[in-house]
Amino acid sequence: MRARAAAAVVLVCGAAGLAGCSGGAFGTRGTTGANQSGGQTGSRTAGTTLTGKVRGGQQPIAGAHVYLLAANTTGYGGNGIAASANNASVSLLTSAGDTALDTSGGATNGDYYVTTDASGNWTITGDYTCTPGQQVYLYAQGGDPGAGTNPAAGLMAALGSCPSAGNFATATPYIVINEVSTVATAYAFAGFATDATHVSSSGTTLAQTGVANAFANAANLETLSTGEALATTPAGNGTAPQSEINTLGNILASCVNSDGAGSAACTTLFATATADGTITGAQPTDTATVAINIAHNPGVNVDALYGLTGATPPFANGLTAAPNDWTVAIVISGGGLKQLEALAIDGDGAVWVVDTATSSITKIGSSGAFLSGASGYTGGGLQNPLSISIDPSGNAWSATLVSGSSGALVGMSSSGVVLSGPSGYSTGPNFIPTAIASDGSGNIWVSDGYNMGQFSSAGSILQSFHLPFSMGVFPEGLAIDGHGNVWLTGGGSLGAVQEVSSSGSVLSGSYGYTGGGIYFPFTITIDGSGDAWILDTTNCTCSAIGDGTIPELSNTGVSLGGSSGHSTPSMNQPADIAIDGDGNLWIASYGWGSVFEYTNTAVRISRPYYLSGILNKPGSLAVDGSGNVWVTNFGNNTVTEAIGVAAPVVTPLSVGVRDNKLGTRP
Repeated sequence: MRARAAAAVVLVCGAAGLAGCSGGAFGTRGTTGANQSGGQTGSRTAGTTLTGKVRGGQQPIAGAHVYLLAANTTGYGGNGIAASANNASVSLLTSAGDTALDTSGGATNGDYYVTTDASGNWTITGDYTCTPGQQVYLYAQGGDPGAGTNPAAGLMAALGSCPSAGNFATATPYIVINEVSTVATAYAFAGFATDATHVSSSGTTLAQTGVANAFANAANLETLSTGEALATTPAGNGTAPQSEINTLGNILASCVNSDGAGSAACTTLFATATADGTITGAQPTDTATVAINIAHNPGVNVDALYGLTGATPPFANGLTAAPNDWTVAIVISGGGLKQLEALAIDGDGAVWVVDTATSSITKIGSSGAFLSGASGYTGGGLQNPLSISIDPSGNAWSATLVSGSSGALVGMSSSGVVLSGPSGYSTGPNFIPTAIASDGSGNIWVSDGYNMGQFSSAGSILQSFHLPFSMGVFPEGLAIDGHGNVWLTGGGSLGAVQEVSSSGSVLSGSYGYTGGGIYFPFTITIDGSGDAWILDTTNCTCSAIGDGTIPELSNTGVSLGGSSGHSTPSMNQPADIAIDGDGNLWIASYGWGSVFEYTNTAVRISRPYYLSGILNKPGSLAVDGSGNVWVTNFGNNTVTEAIGVAAPVVTPLSVGVRDNKLGTRP
């Protein structure tokens, strides 16, 4: 748990149209400065009428308090981060004729709200302002769903970005707040949420991009105007987990439609969905926070939660049996995806995937829509690409084959314009690079296992040299640390990792770093401390199951994982590794068709693996700035996005290198 210092409260009434504004208009939560915008700057947009209904299952909730809140920007919320003034959501409603002031002393104390009528209807008649780009959501608390007043009923719906022109009502004329909208919202912004009223990020540009993308993802899971779970994403190329979302909604509804926190339905639910997933963990006090806790701990108490769906669940088409885990994922297909290899994520949250069958690069937007057309980006000499990296300017680079004995680098702008000429930048004879990474200066490093090269973004060869010993054909792992040093692993049997300085000096000696569980090093990543984490297949071949280990090396090559590396029982053909903003490890298991999560001390925290039954021979994965984990599926040529399961991380990796923020939140 990370303590947060209390934020100074500054109450100013300067925005036009704040009817009845007074010194307490915004309460004492989430205030961050003179414009009360949660760290956003610029002109504010006057509110217009919003209307909708609050439902518990299919029943209206009368007398519920509806708050209009925005994500703060003065400190992170998220899994394991304590609630504080710094990460409290910003209240947007003001003092007016149809609002009332909450004086309950709870989490919403000092905030204004509107109240639902006997039919669950609510209206906000423009009694708010927001700053364009501010991320806004609705939170409904309490009310009577028919069994009596239930203060434990907490429900949410994501509105998304405050518009720079027009208003929310243009896009969402009617808003249903129910358990389905709550699940969609909770998962979408889980990477930034401590609980239902503490949703926040830092104020950096990357962080604001990440939180905006997160809020937008809710629209891939449910229809805001109806409160119904989606089976297909609005872009038409993604399959959403409708049955799982309905089942999660039914689990929440069992408590929402009870007579309060003391009911058997609520007490059991709160004890099962604690903040850290343990029996002794902090229990939630409302169902919206329950949804956030499940999103944070999708592998915990799965069967027990499924058993709370109730005898007559309000949302039809739910699951017929408990899932392996409660990870909510979207599966994306089409767009030129034929034979997927590697993927990388840029600073806008877009995912770039190389395809060897079509010699193309497919760009997928943060919301899952294809940005590269029906067949991906092609041309520029791109041929059989095996790897991809994004430079600090947002350009994508891939190593490609030119002939049987020579290769090239192909660079593309963020819009797919080829930057490297009609045939790419030649890497020279007898050098066909397969591993690639961009450093913090925008230079590109490549290797074929025998040679190492550094190229400028203009194609100039800055340095090229033979490695002290061969890493074997088709090296898989190339990573750059915060000091600019380059780390290389290979799929061969040499059992070593090589490290080279930014100036080309070999730092790992004549035989590389050995021991510490390094036998068949495969892929590699660098954490925020500069330590290298290696995925080792441990005598595993493509036709045999191997457990795999995770060797860990300090930035000087000292083994930190013991003589045999960190043990990973039953990993089954581990394929790729990435690090999220909390320093946790994410590993794709090709053999099990699943993803494992480990702490930064290599303790497995997934049960026992995520996304089983959804993934199909996963080969490459990465974490984005919203806390989503993206995985390529070699078995069926799809890309899976696990929503909100990780901590947001700085992307692209080259910016993490440049700013020395690898494995940290933006």
